[in-house]
Amino acid sequence: MAVPLRCFRHLPSLLCRSSFTMRWGLPQAPAACPALLLDGCKQSVHQMQLTRQLATKKAKGKGQSQARVNISAALVEDIINLEETNEDMQAVVEALKEDFSRNLSVRTSPGVLDHIIVVTKDGKFPLNQLGQISQKSPQLIIVNMTNFPESTAAATKAIRESGMNLNPEVDGTLIRVPIPKVTREHRESLAKLAKQSTNKSKEALRKVRSKSVNQVKKFKSKVSEDTIWLLEKQIQQMADSAAAEMDKLLAAKTKELLG
Repeated sequence: MAVPLRCFRHLPSLLCRSSFTMRWGLPQAPAACPALLLDGCKQSVHQMQLTRQLATKKAKGKGQSQARVNISAALVEDIINLEETNEDMQAVVEALKEDFSRNLSVRTSPGVLDHIIVVTKDGKFPLNQLGQISQKSPQLIIVNMTNFPESTAAATKAIRESGMNLNPEVDGTLIRVPIPKVTREHRESLAKLAKQSTNKSKEALRKVRSKSVNQVKKFKSKVSEDTIWLLEKQIQQMADSAAAEMDKLLAAKTKELLG
């Protein structure tokens, strides 16, 4: 009985020091502690860390609209990879930013057609891999399809359906793309496309959030309700942050388009 009693005498100090384990890791138990008792101590401290976080965030959130949580990824790495979830959400934001840059501008250049996807019988290809794109004048872009003449019709369709308000004309293996004047109506049309793109990106963001939440819920029978609550809250905060970033991008692009 002497060894277990000595271990229990150290248990209060282990638990009291648990608030420091977020930064420094679990405290070292006495060497005389049996392995089974030591594992029990570690599990207790791990649970207290998450419970303490929950109690702290609830207390701070009292009287506020939202209480923020910030779980250490190392504590829940066996449940979900929070860093990977955040990276997936940021990838959606970056894709929206790239879409705005490439496809939604009042300043037309040959580059805006480069990444239009053309669907052919051999697969999907960016337009600049099938045709040579050049700008003959500020009001006209030419796409030379000499190298892949069989894809001329598909390329014409892709340009017309790109959402950039373009009406291409075919002349043999040449596709003439008149550039519309920058009218108020055209600017408003581009602003609407920016809104639509943002909504699609937010839908993709919701899918990432739902996938992550479902991953967490798989561990309901293995971890406490407090842990599940904290993780779902953290994931929602990450999604809210990404959505707010999208809103800022949309506001800036709308201001640029409408002047």
